[in-house]
Amino acid sequence: MRNKEAIGVFDSGVGGTSIWKEIIRMLPNEDTIYLADIANAPYGEKSPEHIIDLSIKNTQRLISLNCKLIVVACNTATTNAIDFLRNNYDIPFIGIEPAIKPAALASKSKSIGILATKGTLSSSLFHRTSELYASELNVIEVVGKGLVELIEADKIESTEMYKLLEDYLQPMINQNIDYLVLGCSHYPYLIPVLRKILPQDVTIIDSGQAVALQTKNILTKNNLLNTRELLGNHILYSNANIEVLQKLTDTEKEINKEVAFLDF
Repeated sequence: MRNKEAIGVFDSGVGGTSIWKEIIRMLPNEDTIYLADIANAPYGEKSPEHIIDLSIKNTQRLISLNCKLIVVACNTATTNAIDFLRNNYDIPFIGIEPAIKPAALASKSKSIGILATKGTLSSSLFHRTSELYASELNVIEVVGKGLVELIEADKIESTEMYKLLEDYLQPMINQNIDYLVLGCSHYPYLIPVLRKILPQDVTIIDSGQAVALQTKNILTKNNLLNTRELLGNHILYSNANIEVLQKLTDTEKEINKEVAFLDF
């Protein structure tokens, strides 16, 4: 029965665990397999062709592990590779892209900030979404260069991180943004730091809950929901250092979880 198979999730590193956490909270009976492609992180500075190749590698590994659905928990991989994946594999894919629509619809100052990777901000999917929902707004786009590397190195609260974020956020603050859209699945881990820098009236938006809800909807539509009453089992693989992956997922205490090395 395919509904008993796991949900597959992949990202360029540990950032996608912010999405994974929302999925296991909304779907506690589902098994999951997470791939952290830390050996190739970050994806944000790579060419579209390279990002597609890495996404193919991750997809094929998850399919070989008998996953019934794949969540591309990486904004850069979604915006550059998900159309290719959907056209070439017979399995449902859930993508993640910056939540421009809710920010654009809710903004009162008509000025919003988007913090994302170069790969996301330069993609055609991002530009289509931005033109559709934010063409009449003042949109300040900033490439978060160096942020993923610091998160992967477990330096979220470091002086270097604060300095980078202050540099990236000041142009947005100067232009009176009232919403900040996080355009990388790593960035929700920065929210405590971001709140210390941003004015109190700025709302931070990420895509975690929306992705989890879409995952549930697609599983339901395809009769793939696991209907058992037992809690799911979760295995998280890294092809490099596993310590940060272990640390960031240790907040999910009461789950059946294993973190392990896997060469993929």
